[in-house]
This record gives sequence, structure tokens and C-alpha cells, in this order.
Amino acid sequence: MEPKHDQLTELEEQEEISFLKRYKVVLLNDDFTSMDFVVEILMEVFAHQLDSAINIMLNIHREGRGVCGVYTFEVAETKISQVKKLAKENEYPLKAIMEEE
Repeated sequence: MEPKHDQLTELEEQEEISFLKRYKVVLLNDDFTSMDFVVEILMEVFAHQLDSAINIMLNIHREGRGVCGVYTFEVAETKISQVKKLAKENEYPLKAIMEEE
């Protein structure tokens, strides 16, 4: 009976690991979205303080992309939807993507 317990424990651990997967939300640089708008998004959607938002925005500008936060799948999807909605409302082509951590 002991091997079955070990197998069950291993299966439970695998399920727990897959449940705990985290996803990075990444903003991509473009030539049209203003730096001020990116900072606003970082503060409003991702709850960054001004200094942190400016640093991430500069990273996006210099490197072409920047990580805004790491979340569960559902939260990451919601953040991306919020970015898309706000960018569209403000007529910016800002894109956010999700990457498994």
C-alpha cells in the first residue's frame, strides 16, 4: 500500500505545481504610445508607485519590453484586458502580453 501513497503524493504535488503557475505581464514598446500614458497604466492597472512606474517605462522604452508584474493566469488575463481597453479608449496601440514564468 505504501507505493500507492507515494504515487498519490507525487500526483498531488504535480497538480499543486501546475495550479501555482505564474505569468508575467509584459508591456511592449511602440513608436506612438506616450511615456506618460505608460506610466499612468503602470500606476493604475499594476499599482506601481511613481518611481517604479517610471523605471519600468524607461526599461520598456530602452529594451522594447518590460515586466509589469507576475500573476496567476486569470489575473494576468484581466490586467491585459484592462491595458487593451484603456489603450483603445486613449487611441494608443500599446500592447500587453503574457509569458509563463
